[in-house]
Amino acid sequence: MLPLELPEPLGHFIATFASLLDARHADLLEPLFMGTLLARGRRTATAWFRAGDFASEFRRGYTLLGTLGRRWLNGFASSLLSRLKCAIGPDRFWLFALDDTPTPRYGPCVEGAGIHHNPTPGPTHQRYVYGHVWVTLARVVRHPDCHTLALPLLADLYIRRADLPKIDADRRPAFHTKLDSAVEQIHWLAQRLDDADVPIWLAVDGGYSKQPVFQAARTAQVVLVGRVPCNAALYDVPPVVPAGQRGPGRPRKYGQHRLSLAKRAGHRQGWQDVQCFQYQQRVTKRIKTFLATWRPAGGVIRVVLVDEEDGWRAYCCTDPDARVVDILESVAGRTAIEQTFKEVKEVEGAGQQQLRYWVANAGAFNWCLWNYTAVEWWAWEQDAATLADRSDAPWDETERRVSHAEKRKALQQECLQAGFWRTWGDQPCPPKTQELIELLLTLAV
Repeated sequence: MLPLELPEPLGHFIATFASLLDARHADLLEPLFMGTLLARGRRTATAWFRAGDFASEFRRGYTLLGTLGRRWLNGFASSLLSRLKCAIGPDRFWLFALDDTPTPRYGPCVEGAGIHHNPTPGPTHQRYVYGHVWVTLARVVRHPDCHTLALPLLADLYIRRADLPKIDADRRPAFHTKLDSAVEQIHWLAQRLDDADVPIWLAVDGGYSKQPVFQAARTAQVVLVGRVPCNAALYDVPPVVPAGQRGPGRPRKYGQHRLSLAKRAGHRQGWQDVQCFQYQQRVTKRIKTFLATWRPAGGVIRVVLVDEEDGWRAYCCTDPDARVVDILESVAGRTAIEQTFKEVKEVEGAGQQQLRYWVANAGAFNWCLWNYTAVEWWAWEQDAATLADRSDAPWDETERRVSHAEKRKALQQECLQAGFWRTWGDQPCPPKTQELIELLLTLAV
């Protein structure tokens, strides 16, 4: 194995992960992390094995990825969430984001792959993509230097009903929709944070602002923030009738008068300006807010209309007493998960592993997510000048925030330097040799 060690707290974190595995595969977890960190070029599974120096144990490596995707997925995510709770505490509430993303795949023998809607068609205007779709849960945090980050915790593979018969019956999973995966992740999150002394907020986009997700959030006592369709059937809040004056039956849950979002947005009165933190800067938004009842949400919600340059948008929150500023910042914070998807695919190489079985693909994708979160967690307390030394690139913009790729390179360099000088020992090193070694280690990353 490579004579490299992970710096703290990553070393202890991977050791905790390894304790959850079977003893037959636990010794490969740290080399797998090191291989994922040091692999170059196309990030296939075999590239991980070569960079981790256990290519001769490739069969055990494939088995380990399948184990991560089937048996220990929730356990690893729970351990990661508990570490993040201690390292990065919440502000006034826990904020999480939920969204799905595709990873293109090729070949007819890839289990679980199918034709899906492409959310980013690009200049070629490809409406559909062939591959996997992952429903992902991430924690949203705000770093003083790196601004808003989404640290992924858990991802479930969505397989269409039409693609399930292509998988052998002995390893065929049960069919579940994207909303079913979202519901399961909400219950999982509520169970892991049942001792939290602050509320749990979950930000979703319009595709998950549906009745099953709202119902699961209310059952788990999670505050849900999401988009409201422009033609949503909203009703007013029914009046509160004193207990002594109520008639037979239960009190009304929904109002009788229909509310039109378009008419409310078109009315000139009622608008107000609020300041909030959105998209890495302090901005002033023109908003309207009111209470309404919506059947998919299961009761009373707070609606916020935002007047944007290209039109108005409507958002909702299941907490009627929530502040407008918190709702706007949560909605903007959800977009950080889209940037995370981009970096996980381009920097960590998610979706490039060339695996056939769906459990191995699930393990590899979640492993890339956990590597992303681990690198960001390691760099959380690091100085920005240490993570991104741009002295050799005077044309680079020094004011921009440190990217995930730069944090990853800083971790690579620290591991390589520590491993080399540990191997060198206590014997003195000539200054010119030391300069050459430092230059080679810098060029290596």
